[in-house]
Amino acid sequence: MNTRILATLPLAAVLAFPAFAQTSSAQDQNQTQATTQSTDTATGKQPLQAPAREGFWGRMNPFARKTYVKRQTDPIRDRVNELDDLTAANSKAIKDTDARAQAGIKLASDKADVADQHAIDAGNKATVAQQTAQQATTRIQTVETVVSNIDQYKASNQTEIRFKPGQTMLSKNAKDALDEMANTVKGQRGYIIEVQGFSSGKGQIAIQNSQKMAESVVRYMVLNHEIPVYRIYLVGMGNAPSPTTAAAGEAKPKRITGGRVEISLLKNNLEQLASTGTSPASADQQK
Repeated sequence: MNTRILATLPLAAVLAFPAFAQTSSAQDQNQTQATTQSTDTATGKQPLQAPAREGFWGRMNPFARKTYVKRQTDPIRDRVNELDDLTAANSKAIKDTDARAQAGIKLASDKADVADQHAIDAGNKATVAQQTAQQATTRIQTVETVVSNIDQYKASNQTEIRFKPGQTMLSKNAKDALDEMANTVKGQRGYIIEVQGFSSGKGQIAIQNSQKMAESVVRYMVLNHEIPVYRIYLVGMGNAPSPTTAAAGEAKPKRITGGRVEISLLKNNLEQLASTGTSPASADQQK
């Protein structure tokens, strides 16, 4: 029995030598590759090295103990934990970057919206300013037209009152006619009343009679209708031909018999100017 054991020992040694040589060669080759490999890894550490051959069985020890297994797996577990931490840190950094990018995009969008609103407001204000300028231009043109015609009075209403020879007092019909004319000028501006008296007779007597008839008309309008005196222009024409008959184209205007007073209401554009000046104020009140 002892002789058989002694005979197998040299045979086992011969068979194990090539395997040992092959293992040593592979280990040396792995070590050479590890030294030449770059250290630029995710964790900044050297790659894990293959475990060294230990004992008779080397890396394939079927009877490995827990301490041996733990010693072999601890580096791997540590590297895995490091990679997990690195992955978590990278994920957090990506989320932070994305959050900052979203916040920047939202801020830029908000500023763009505010800028658009300011542009819209500026456009609306420009439109309103243009409309106001156009209205002001229109009013200025109207005022210029009115002012240029301010001294041009046009007859808008005429009334004739007749008197009997030697009479200077107003009759009821005469007063009614004057009341009607006076009611049309209440509260108005830019008007004058022209009163011309005509009388039969000759010379200074006719002029005095026509003056008295015209004065009775003016007195009634001032006292009964409170028409300012400065708006009434009175003239006694005597026995001069009436301008109305002369305007009718008669070659020889007839002389009047008795007395007659012609009242003409003349207006200019002052009332239109007043309405133009008050229109901006009314527009502001409406706003």
